[in-house]
Amino acid sequence: MTAQAALQLLEIADMGARGEGIALVDDKPVFIAGTLKGESVRALIEGNRGRLEAVVSASPERVEPGCKHFGSCGGCQLQHWDRQGYRQWKRQLLVTALERAGIAADVAPLIDAEGAGRRRATLHGRREGAGFNGLRSHEVHDLDQCPVLVPELAEAADITRACYRALGDCDVSLTATDTGIDVAIRAKARGAYKPLTNIAMRYKLARLALNGEDIIINRPPEVRMGTAMVRLPAGSFLQATAAAEEIIGAEIVTACKGAKRVADLFCGVGPFALRLAATAKTFAVDSDRQAVAACDAALRGTPGLKIMGTETRDLMRDPLVPMELKPFDAVVLDPPRAGAEAQARELAQSKVKLVVMVSCDPVSFARDAAILIAGGFRLEKVTPIDQFIWSAHLETVAVFRR
Repeated sequence: MTAQAALQLLEIADMGARGEGIALVDDKPVFIAGTLKGESVRALIEGNRGRLEAVVSASPERVEPGCKHFGSCGGCQLQHWDRQGYRQWKRQLLVTALERAGIAADVAPLIDAEGAGRRRATLHGRREGAGFNGLRSHEVHDLDQCPVLVPELAEAADITRACYRALGDCDVSLTATDTGIDVAIRAKARGAYKPLTNIAMRYKLARLALNGEDIIINRPPEVRMGTAMVRLPAGSFLQATAAAEEIIGAEIVTACKGAKRVADLFCGVGPFALRLAATAKTFAVDSDRQAVAACDAALRGTPGLKIMGTETRDLMRDPLVPMELKPFDAVVLDPPRAGAEAQARELAQSKVKLVVMVSCDPVSFARDAAILIAGGFRLEKVTPIDQFIWSAHLETVAVFRR
């Protein structure tokens, strides 16, 4: 906040999509983190943003945050909200996105997929410490612990600090795998092989990689998916919690029951393809060459799985067209945050009878859902899933049938 910021007494009228309270100043919305609907607060206002200075009259839904870093660390936004209010708001994010897209849907209750905690995180190593960026700040908030991570990542901040001492400024992605912690570092510095090897040995890491190059592999990092063990490429994307992967996978397998041929698009390393292949011939596609190779190796190396093949392909620019989709009884989609607009348009024109979509963004999901519905699909089931506890991030699984 600059010297022009003004301290004001405000009423919080609503909650925004990012978990911030919304006050009206001169009939214009101002977003204030750490506040709840119905509260009176004092805040420093600059433009359309405010910084909470004091809660004058608290909401009955306000609770004591469970982490001492809350309010300074930007990793969580909503630990000050009780579970019931938080869960209602999070489900409403999906309801609102669908309503704005003109879609009438019976949204299922929110499923809690926190499980044992997040099994992956990217921390930043900087002069000021190791952790996530501070709240509304580009500076890193130094952490000693993080309660939303799995116990296996209890030393994540210590590992990041050690990497900073060896390399200077760095971003450290840590994943808890079945064989140990996998660490992938991004940094400008190079040639620090000995200190990085020492870090890997000290913290008993499964693997440590720098800028995509493996420095040391003590044990290949692997994760079980269905009946298969997948050897992860460095920095692989996984569902944030193991519980979420199990829940989403079960929803997909149930929806696809009876399908003989399934295409898994945006397949990643295969969390859903490897489950589907237990009963249906499965074709897996993604733009990430290393992820597709890992998925293919697991498909071919696991006895009893049914395989149609894999393909590396940019589905955003080069989606499967109706002729290519013709062999499939069902299609599963798990696109990135931007959604799968191009592929949804091709599916709308195809003869595919079943589409199961996984989404991490309610707005892009609603857009793609509207495309499918306009193409003759019915939204049969839509389920919000919360694996990013105390944040505004929401996962959705939806079933569409012609």
